[in-house]
Amino acid sequence: MGGPIVGIDLGTTNSLVAYCDAKGPRVLESEGRRIVPSVVRYEPDGAGGWRTIVGGIASEGAIQRPLHTVSSAKRLMGRSLEDAREDLAYLSYRVVEGENGQARIAIPAGDPPSADARLVTPQEVSAEILRELRRIARDVLGEEVSRSVVTVPAYFDDAQRQATRDAGRLAGLEVVRVVNEPTAAALAYGLGLDPARGPQTVAVYDFGGGTFDVSILKIIPSEAEGEPAIYQVLATAGDTHLGGDDIDYEIVRLFAEDISEIRRRAGLEAVELMDLAPQTRRALVGFARLVKHRLSEEQTARVEIIVDEHLRYEREISREELESIMAPIVERTLRACERARRDAERKGAAKIDAAVLVGGSTRIPLIRRRVGEAFGVEAYTALDPDEVVALGAGVQASILAGTGDESRASLLLDVIPLSLGIETVGGAVAKLITRNSAVPARATEMFSTSVDGQGEIKLHVVQGEREMVSDCRSLGVFILKVPPMPAGVPQIEVEFMVDANGVLNVSAIERRSQRQAQMQVVPNHGLTRDEVERIESESLEHAREDMARHRVVDLIANSRLDCKWIGERLERFATELDPPYASELRVKLDALIRLVAAAQSDWRSIDPDLFYRTKQELDELSVRLQEIAISSTLREGQG
Repeated sequence: MGGPIVGIDLGTTNSLVAYCDAKGPRVLESEGRRIVPSVVRYEPDGAGGWRTIVGGIASEGAIQRPLHTVSSAKRLMGRSLEDAREDLAYLSYRVVEGENGQARIAIPAGDPPSADARLVTPQEVSAEILRELRRIARDVLGEEVSRSVVTVPAYFDDAQRQATRDAGRLAGLEVVRVVNEPTAAALAYGLGLDPARGPQTVAVYDFGGGTFDVSILKIIPSEAEGEPAIYQVLATAGDTHLGGDDIDYEIVRLFAEDISEIRRRAGLEAVELMDLAPQTRRALVGFARLVKHRLSEEQTARVEIIVDEHLRYEREISREELESIMAPIVERTLRACERARRDAERKGAAKIDAAVLVGGSTRIPLIRRRVGEAFGVEAYTALDPDEVVALGAGVQASILAGTGDESRASLLLDVIPLSLGIETVGGAVAKLITRNSAVPARATEMFSTSVDGQGEIKLHVVQGEREMVSDCRSLGVFILKVPPMPAGVPQIEVEFMVDANGVLNVSAIERRSQRQAQMQVVPNHGLTRDEVERIESESLEHAREDMARHRVVDLIANSRLDCKWIGERLERFATELDPPYASELRVKLDALIRLVAAAQSDWRSIDPDLFYRTKQELDELSVRLQEIAISSTLREGQG
């Protein structure tokens, strides 16, 4: 398929489309505007259908039509209603539960609103924004556009990445590559990198409207014409549900508390935020955003809000007050920076040469100051934080299309943010691909059964850093049907493949029967607000306990097979064994059986080293029994 490939930054607050040719990358504009607000208004057309308005016009009319105007839909992408519950008080539109618990947006069918409503998925909202960006690209480039590179937060999981691809398909766009936003930003940053300076280690701090990511990359400039520059992601960390919106919400909470106090003093009933009219909630969020923008440039900002006919709210907010409000949010981002930095150091990154700021929220002076302090360098601000991701996406699009300057050719080496594995006997996790592995990635491991005569095997795919399935996140389950065989005989080869877009494909084949099954992991919804941080911190906090439990669980599974095999052959060949040897075998076998039973009852009561030694002693002692069994089998075969 020919035609141009464009780069798209599909943002929580704003979206952009960029194109790169031999002249270099540029953000495409329509009617003098490069930025398209990520806002969609749905209006009944009076004939039983709907019409949509996208961008600035939809945003400007949001207060008048709050129930019909959708913004920040990216925060709902690939997420359940339960995941999104904390956001609901700040959204003027209704969010309800859809299929599989996923978040859906309920748009009233009439005006004034009636009981009937159209349910819209976040993917459909994003598709409307992508259609508008596609239209801009078509008008500017003068030809139809059907392919794109779309950026996503580095910490978007499989569900959120798949939701992004679905949105592209709904908009008539083939998403040829999904690129992590910090990686795209580094690609744009590296355009003017002087090869004479040699490799650089760059931290990309990406604080957008709804998501936060930090990535540590090594950029190796091309040394000779025709050789690609290399962008290797060393580590990544972040939170798919933390962004500038959260700062807005903290300011709104301040407004709401003040308004409730004023109402109480006036003898009126105090109201909760959720009880305010949708127009009021929409207005408060808009005012909060204006205050944040004003205080990024000035020391104070004044707010005047007419709440109702009885109440007028006036207040002055200082930059110092804003910094106090947002300090906990900034600290959360810096903790993620420290995790990424530690991971990068393990891969040889001794120091950070530059810290690149991405996302509109990085215009806030406090963030610029704290990021510089965290990485020990002055934050790099030469690139427009709103445009840098789109420009990098445009560069990657030109590389895939072969339309850009060949001297700018680049090789992207991205990473997997959280480990991927499969459930084993006893609820343990066998990790096939560990976090911060480069993508595309592939891993294969052999497994077998632990029960005689299994006709099907359940393969449970999980994501996380803990050692037990109960502490990780389920990604999906599929079944492999096999002919019934004794325990331990089937040879099941499981393969994990993560493509360049970060999408996981899992396959399994039983080698003896050649039976196979596979799945593309598409879970119902994404990570919760604090799950990423919790997953990583708990993996460190419980590392010793988790490893001990995993070890005991594996010993139980292997010991049960050993006890079964040795017990059966001990009875069968009892007459061929010396009585002292048979007696010693029974003592060791009974000891291991007791340990297995105790470990199944309470794994914490077991010393893993004692368990392992007992199993090893029985295995070593049973070698003569195995030789007798093999000799007997050979004699039977010859007969």
